Amino acid sequence: MRRSPVALFQYLKSRGFCSSRTNNGDEKLVTAVLFERLPVVLPKINPAIYAFEEFSLRWNNLFRRKFPDEVLSRSEARGKGDYQIEYTPAPRITEADKTNDRKSLQRALDSRLYLLLYGSTYGAPDGKPVWHFPEKAYENEETLRKCAEAALNSVVGDLSDMYFVGNAPMAHMVVQPKEETPEVSPFKRFFFKSQVLGRDKYTVGKCEDYVWVTKDELMEYLPEHTELLDKMIIHIR
Repeated sequence: MRRSPVALFQYLKSRGFCSSRTNNGDEKLVTAVLFERLPVVLPKINPAIYAFEEFSLRWNNLFRRKFPDEVLSRSEARGKGDYQIEYTPAPRITEADKTNDRKSLQRALDSRLYLLLYGSTYGAPDGKPVWHFPEKAYENEETLRKCAEAALNSVVGDLSDMYFVGNAPMAHMVVQPKEETPEVSPFKRFFFKSQVLGRDKYTVGKCEDYVWVTKDELMEYLPEHTELLDKMIIHIR
């Protein structure tokens, strides 16, 4: 039996395949944003990989094809007279690394950094401040992505220099009420990813404190969510 386009849309919407999210009042939804700064410099090469590359170079030099001397002399002559540019690499260790300034984006340049806030959040016991990602309870936004954008906008302002990775959440978790918060009903927290574009400083608001931390440091602030974070952030650095 074929369905009309209107009937098909209503069917898909009832099954949860519509991009818009309608809150029926029976469950509470919260969107959280993993706001990350990508690595600025290449990470250090693993010693095993470095040893393999050294071996490959020696092997290729040993068994490479040998060209006639006149061919090599012509190729070497082409570069004569060109300007030589002196290149000095920037230091990998910054002042923020030396002082362990976790409010700065100018640290851990070979790793990804994530923004964490310290303050009240939905479901926190007695409204006490806790470490958490930027988040917002879903109200009447058109989509969960719009709700996530509003959560990040309320913390760092203009969204023009950041990039949301996709329209769908990257993960979600069901939060059950704890002994200290029996009045809070179970709710779902959906995680979205957003990335810094071309900025090295943000004015972070609506919190008591904030930090930019690596994946390993992230576990220090949210030890109860180590398993979930390890699955969400699957890269090594």
